[in-house]
Amino acid sequence: MPGVWPGGDGAPGSYRGARRFLRALPPLVIVGGIVYDLTTPPVYTAAPLFSAAPLIAAPFFSTLTTLLTGIVAVVASVGLHHYDSTAHTIQSLTESFTVLTVAALAVFISRVVRRSGERLASARVIAETAQRAVLPAPAERIGGLQIAARYEAAQADAFIGGDLFAVQDTPFGVRLVVGDVRGKGLGAVEAVAVVIGAFREAAEQEATLEGVAERLERALAREATRRTGFDAFEGFTTAVLAEIPGGDRVVRVVNRGHPEPLLLHADGGVEPLLPSEAALPLGMGELAVWPDRADVTPYPPGATLLFYTDGLSEARDATGAFYDPKGRLAGRIFPGPEEVLDALVADVRRYTGGATTDDMALLAVSRPAAGQPERRRTMPVVPGDDG
Repeated sequence: MPGVWPGGDGAPGSYRGARRFLRALPPLVIVGGIVYDLTTPPVYTAAPLFSAAPLIAAPFFSTLTTLLTGIVAVVASVGLHHYDSTAHTIQSLTESFTVLTVAALAVFISRVVRRSGERLASARVIAETAQRAVLPAPAERIGGLQIAARYEAAQADAFIGGDLFAVQDTPFGVRLVVGDVRGKGLGAVEAVAVVIGAFREAAEQEATLEGVAERLERALAREATRRTGFDAFEGFTTAVLAEIPGGDRVVRVVNRGHPEPLLLHADGGVEPLLPSEAALPLGMGELAVWPDRADVTPYPPGATLLFYTDGLSEARDATGAFYDPKGRLAGRIFPGPEEVLDALVADVRRYTGGATTDDMALLAVSRPAAGQPERRRTMPVVPGDDG
């Protein structure tokens, strides 16, 4: 979550203190070298300190600052030799040339670091843009429902993975899909694009949720013919599809090998939406074929549907115990879907100590009660470590 530091409450101040120390370190090293040279016999040299100053500045400061630090270090080295009347000796010339060489090397290093940083920033922008194109965030309100979505990558600075979600308002009601593609990398991203593209088209055209699932199955089957090697035989996607009709207070769910959604009632009760019949994930139609069956569950006003990938249910604590979203959320009341996800992500981070091993996609859908304000003023609470 933004503003949360893994090191605890004192981490932001410690970070700022470390930054101030790094900024002051190059001039402190030069001043230390001058003091050392002035207080010791001429046989002792401060050249290593003068050489270290621009090298310290190179990765943390701009190229110009590194250059100025190097110039000051060289001037200090040469000036001290003149002050000691040793500027004409071979040793003094060698020391000054060494400081000059290291300063030039530091400027080169600084330029390389700056260019690498620019390339990394460009790559981050491209990755964010690609994620928004492949996995756009749904609107906050769709078909009278309140929507919140979250993608938490296990790897720092990662943006794209194999988890997916999509929500769409259709003539048949609000339809959504949450899934997890087997594998990682570009192959998984391609499969995510296939599933979401097929879902958006099928959700508008298919009269039943079962028909949408069949279209996704055929789309992945076509995708499999383009793949080679292991993925051609073992590629699959676990997914749960849901349909919330506009007039009926129910939710229809087709589950294809995915963790079951949770229905969070307004009184704090939690109901897992277990499938009546187990089904294979999408993309495994060649192993067994049977018609999909949508399970219908009452979806009362004030309730929230929570969909998630196995990055949540398979998160582990220090003892190796799995995270239990049903048990952790039971008895808790939240202002809305966004607060559900905020509290859930924060609780998972506490539970795992911040060490997650799999991406986590979360989607919360709330049906407002009659006369309910846009935001309910209740306190979002999740159990602590002793809960």
